[in-house]
Amino acid sequence: MNLTRMLCLLAGAAALAAAADMDYLVYYGTYTGSESKGIYVSRFDARTGKLSQPELAGEVPSPSFIAFNPNGKYLYAASEVNSFDGKRTGAVAAFAIDKTTGKLAHINTVAAGGTGTCFVAVDRSGRVVLAANYGGGSVASFAVREDGGLEAAKSVITHSGKGANPQRQERPHAHSINASADSRFAVAADLGIDKLMVYKLDPAAAALTPNDPPFLATKPGAGPRHFAFHPNGKLAFVINELDSTLSSLSWDAAKGVLAEIRTVTTLPKDFSGESYPAEVAVHPSGKFVYGSNRGHDSIAVFGVDAGGALTPVEHVSTQGKWPRNFSVDPTGTWLIVANERTNNVVVFRIDGKTGKLTPAGASVELSKPVCVRFYKLGK
Repeated sequence: MNLTRMLCLLAGAAALAAAADMDYLVYYGTYTGSESKGIYVSRFDARTGKLSQPELAGEVPSPSFIAFNPNGKYLYAASEVNSFDGKRTGAVAAFAIDKTTGKLAHINTVAAGGTGTCFVAVDRSGRVVLAANYGGGSVASFAVREDGGLEAAKSVITHSGKGANPQRQERPHAHSINASADSRFAVAADLGIDKLMVYKLDPAAAALTPNDPPFLATKPGAGPRHFAFHPNGKLAFVINELDSTLSSLSWDAAKGVLAEIRTVTTLPKDFSGESYPAEVAVHPSGKFVYGSNRGHDSIAVFGVDAGGALTPVEHVSTQGKWPRNFSVDPTGTWLIVANERTNNVVVFRIDGKTGKLTPAGASVELSKPVCVRFYKLGK
């Protein structure tokens, strides 16, 4: 074989390897019923933006939120139920991931320490799983076993108080909990009490303890729902369900202290109907922040500067109703949104310079999709 041909073959092999490294599995959490049985999976081609038709990956009751262990071996699901193992509680299920087929092998399921378990996250070390219980108004932490399964909850902390909205804030409603990049803290958004609760996190013990100060209070009646850290480690964002706003926050990573920078509406000025934001995500570049509006049925796009100032960019129809959740891929090229009430999942391409979204012309049908997550294949 001559040198030229060999170089061409090597270059071709390298290109194929790079392309394969861009492929993903996309997992979906759903509300289960007659048409949905649990967690579903598609293959996603990152060159074309095409999704394969979802297939059942693993059965579990109403896995309304899912998260991966950083080691890529395990998936954890919040099972949003009110009864588990004969007790009044939600549950968290652990699965092993088959990278070849995308199928999930159930490892174990544990009680979540409260009803209506609606959120699950894994810390960067992969040793701790965190859960938020909307009905129970509590958060919980779990140690990860060597086989990827979960031990019984190490911490269950029930919040107290109520908010300004008597219909929605009659008591605590923990809606999310996220670990900081260094696994030293966890921030829980409680919609019912208008607070971002901050906890110290001990990965070795898988334990949560209140920080000092223990919370940041949001505007009364705001209803903080989901929270996201900025990749620079100095900023964070919370999307508020009840007053349709997005707040940028400063984050003191040494002390675990949050402070509000600016709050903006997630809706266009000319919209007058009911709408309830659901998800917030930061672009991997840190230049853009995205939020979903259920009711207006859109993704709100914002630019963000180094100081945390938010600038509205656009609102884009999700091509469906009730966009409960969406996800941005690790390269920042694609955004996939789950429209719960129209049973469809839609793909958008992201403009890396402006943050704007363009429909990719790809969508799939799935019953009551409520969470979507990219799982990177390859090395």
